[in-house]
Amino acid sequence: MITTASGAGCAGSTRAPLIRRVLPLAALLPVLALAGCGGGDSMGEPPRNPEDACAVITERPQYYEALRASERKWGVPVHVQMAILFQESTFRSDARPPRKKGSRDRVSSAYGYAQVLDGTWGDYLKGPARNGAQRNNIYDATDFMGWYISESNRALGISLSDAKNSYLAYHEGRAGFQRGNHLKKTWLLRVSDGVASRADRYFEHLLFCGL
Repeated sequence: MITTASGAGCAGSTRAPLIRRVLPLAALLPVLALAGCGGGDSMGEPPRNPEDACAVITERPQYYEALRASERKWGVPVHVQMAILFQESTFRSDARPPRKKGSRDRVSSAYGYAQVLDGTWGDYLKGPARNGAQRNNIYDATDFMGWYISESNRALGISLSDAKNSYLAYHEGRAGFQRGNHLKKTWLLRVSDGVASRADRYFEHLLFCGL
């Protein structure tokens, strides 16, 4: 429903560097956020080390500001949002799905950090979105994710901390998840396992860097 999923690479970060960063990152984050890159718009390139949650936040402190704002508003944990963002776009603001074979057209209208389809983004714009919200803005993308996941999970009875099923419902849409479409897609179940594993690693990372 939201996007076509890309494969997930899983090269976990070592624990020792994260422990060494606990105090510096926790102490410097407010300062880094003030000195960060504005609203995070148009950052086509992903963070240098997207597998390490602390490295991502050190490089792009506005990401954490946006993720925490979404968590406070909608209840979706930061590590779950980060794992889904990694899967959807590897934190690239201008991510798009591939083109159809032999065509200039894309396989879907998904765009931005959260790979949101035109129609679904239109629903968000009619709902809780701020004026001028855009899919390549990290604050808008994370607010959308929090809104969409919280609404879907409430309807489907999925815990907001359940990264695997949150991702499956995000990918397939409420109706598709209810029909069990994901159960027929072995590749998607493998991807969702990767999202869950990455969410667990991100959770540990954030603990060790004091966030």
